[in-house]
This record gives sequence, structure tokens and C-alpha cells, in this order.
Amino acid sequence: MARWPIALAFLILGGLAGALVTTTGLKGQVPPPPPVFPKELTSYRDVVKRVLPAVVSIESKPVARKVSDKKKQDQPRRRMLFDIPGLPDDDGDLEQQFPQHSFGSGFVIDPKGIILTNYHVVAGADRVEIRFKDDDNKSFVSTDIKGDPKNDLAIVRIKTSEPLPYVQLGDSDAMEIGDRVLAFGAPFGLTGTVTSGIVSAKGRGHMTGGTSLVYEDYLQTDAAINPGNSGGPLVNLEGRVVGINTMIKTRSGASQGVGLAISSNVAKSVAEQLIKNGAVHRGYLGVSMRDLNPELAEALGVKNNEGIWISQVVPGAPAAKAGLRPGDVITGVDGKAVKDGRDLQHLIGNMPVGRKVELTVLRDDNPQTFSVTLGDQPKDLQVATRPVRSTRAQSEEEEKVDVAKLGMSLTDLTPELAKTFGYSDEAKGAMIAAVEPGVARDAGLQRGFVITKVNRKPVASAAKAADLLQKADLDKGVLVQVDFPPIFRGGGSLPFILKAEPAGK
Repeated sequence: MARWPIALAFLILGGLAGALVTTTGLKGQVPPPPPVFPKELTSYRDVVKRVLPAVVSIESKPVARKVSDKKKQDQPRRRMLFDIPGLPDDDGDLEQQFPQHSFGSGFVIDPKGIILTNYHVVAGADRVEIRFKDDDNKSFVSTDIKGDPKNDLAIVRIKTSEPLPYVQLGDSDAMEIGDRVLAFGAPFGLTGTVTSGIVSAKGRGHMTGGTSLVYEDYLQTDAAINPGNSGGPLVNLEGRVVGINTMIKTRSGASQGVGLAISSNVAKSVAEQLIKNGAVHRGYLGVSMRDLNPELAEALGVKNNEGIWISQVVPGAPAAKAGLRPGDVITGVDGKAVKDGRDLQHLIGNMPVGRKVELTVLRDDNPQTFSVTLGDQPKDLQVATRPVRSTRAQSEEEEKVDVAKLGMSLTDLTPELAKTFGYSDEAKGAMIAAVEPGVARDAGLQRGFVITKVNRKPVASAAKAADLLQKADLDKGVLVQVDFPPIFRGGGSLPFILKAEPAGK
């Protein structure tokens, strides 16, 4: 009987030991594996390995020459837009007298040796030196440079006995705000640099402060772009180029998270023409235009706020030959709606010279169609205007008609007044003789402007214009078409809505 207590004791001890072993074993097991993330969330190495071999640094040496003041105006501006107070203008005389080295980036788009870059990287150079990252055997000197200053793009051809690594241009229109991108280049001369970010905005324009660009379509990115990055590729995570790094907005001289890249769809068209023809030829209408705001669009009868106002028509240009006039509103091209001025520039500029297009135009509330044969866009896009021939003061002999409720007076546009203010001999309308505080001044009207239409009705005299204006309902607003003298912003025509201030405001 004594054996049972002993056996029971061993069983209890064995159970305790087993439990201890089991517990210790469970606690010592290997922890579960960490979650697996897609590689693109942890590294861009695969994209970098595909793109970086095709990225080059470009060093150019401009020819020493003195540039005249007139030609200086035609030179492309430095595009990195360093907004640093106190620094002299980049277009100063010293830069024109002595050659300076320019350093930037580029990338191969054809294995036979075609490199795409910014025009301002190679502007004025008679030769450029091309270097591939960390490979002394891939250094080339080229004098075969073709550029397009209007879109700040250029190609450089190099001679090679073997195919070069290259990248393809992607579809910039397919990019969305928030998509990740990588910027390649040689900032501050540091070749082979890669930075990452996202597309911060699309369709940026009017960024160059009045340069001669035909149109601008930039992708904005927060990927760090600095001096030397110009001309390098901005790529998506598929390794396709969606932009050409071109400029930054900065007050420090370095990246502040606002970089701009020419969209690849613009670059694609320009590069194809430079490769094929050595120059870029664009469709040309010959008009100056202004976008419409919702209030003007409603007053003009334009649906969906789509269309552009023609403020000037260049004499002898395709638009003039087709019969278009200032005050016409272009709403469509070949059946495609025109959203705004930049949209029209894109449509026409991408069309070949000599192509015939059908323009849908709203003239005085009447839809019309005009057939226009596009011309070749001239180098100087500024509209020629007649200078003001005198500074004649207001004469007491002018017969003025008061429009009291608008706070202005009108006078007939006589040949003498037209000559004084620089209008054409054929100009007709009611000239504003004086403006006092009131509705007209609040709208921006000034002495010397000429009212040509009131609520779409042509006026050829001060009396006719005053009569229509006096009868108009200012609570609803009255639409007037106004011509400017050439001395005022180069002349042209614009619509104004004269409207009384709401009571109590």
C-alpha cells in the first residue's frame, strides 16, 4: 500500500514538470513574421536602377559676345526663379560680355544618342559636355544642339558606337495630385541625385513673368529640385518620364518644396519636331484673348463659363483673314469645347501649319462658324500697336454727354481724338471724356477708353451710348464692350459689367 502514495507523488511532480516545460516552450517560440509591404512602399531602388543610367549632367560654355539691348529682350530668362532681394538681374551686361559656364541635367530619350533637356541649360552655347554618372567612358562633347526657347526645351545629339540606356516619355495627363514621383539630376553639381515627392498640383501656368513662352503646362511637385536639376526627368513609379524639371519658386535660393516640371505631353510634341525638323512650327490664329469670369459669361450668353474673349486681332493674320473681330467669343475648335485661353493655345499650338479648322464663335449672341487656315506662329507674338502720337490735354471744346448715374461723361470719337490716343482711323464709338467717383470708376473705366457696344448693341456716337446707358437697369447690370488705346496695356478690347452697388453694402 505504501507504493501508491509514492507513485502518486511522482505523477504530480511529472505533471508539474511537463506544464513548466510546455509553458517555457510556448513563451520561447519565434514571433510571427512582420507584415509584408509592397516594395514600392519601402524602396524606390528598382525605379532608380532603371532610370539613373539614362540621366546625364550637361556643362555648356556660351560664346563670348556683347548682346544689344533689343536682342537682350529676346533672350530666355533664367528659369530657376530665385526670388532673392538685392541680387542683380540675371540679364545684366556682365553676363552678356563674358562667357559663363552653365550646368544642368538631361536624359537620353533615344538609344542612338538623343538627349532632352531645358533650353536655358544650353542657351548660347557652341558646345556642351555630356557626362553619365560615375562612368568616365561615357563622356561626350556635342555641337549638335537644337532648341525651342518658347517652351524652354532642347535636344542634344551625341555620337555613340553602342546603344545608350534611355527612358521613355509617359502620359503626364494621367498623373493625379498625390501620385508619387522621383526627380533626377545634378543639383549643385552633385550628379546622380534622386529626390522623392508627390505631384502637388497640375496645369500650372503663368509662372514665368511675361516671357515669350507659347503656353505653359507644369506639374508642381514637392520633390526637392535645386539649381542643376534643370533638364532632368521627373518620373512616375513605372519609371516613365512625366515631366522635365525646369524651375523652382524660392526666396532662399534652394528648394522650398515648390518645384515645377514641364509636362511630358508638351515635351513629347516639341521633341518630335526638334528631332525631325530642327525647329518647332506651331499653328497660329493671330489673336489676343482674355478668359471669361462667370459673371461675364452669363452676360454674354456663354454656357458653362467656357470660351475666350478676343481682345485683339492681328492685321493680316489668319483670324483677321477669316473675319474674326475683337469682341467675338470663341467657344469651340472643330467641335471641341474651349474652356479657357490656355486650352485654346494648346489646341491651336499643337496643330500643324496650314491646317484648316472650324471655329465656333459667339458674336452678339449669335452663334457663327468661321473656317480658318492656320499660319506659322511668328517668333515675336506681341501684337503690333500704334503709338500715341501726342499728349493732348482734355479740350474745353469737346462736346460732352453726361451719364450721371454712372459718374462719367462721353464724347464722340472724332478723327482728331482717334489720332491723339492712337486708335485706328476706322475706330468708332463713344470715348470716355471724364470719370468721377461712381459705378464707372469702380468698374475700372478711364478717360480715353472707347465704348463700342452697350448690351451687345453697337454704338457709334456719345449720344447713342448715353441713351442706352441711361435706360439700362444697373441693378441687373449693363454689359459694355470697351476698346483701350495702345498706350494702355497694348490696346485691345474687353467686356465690363457696370452694376450698382447693393444697398447697405
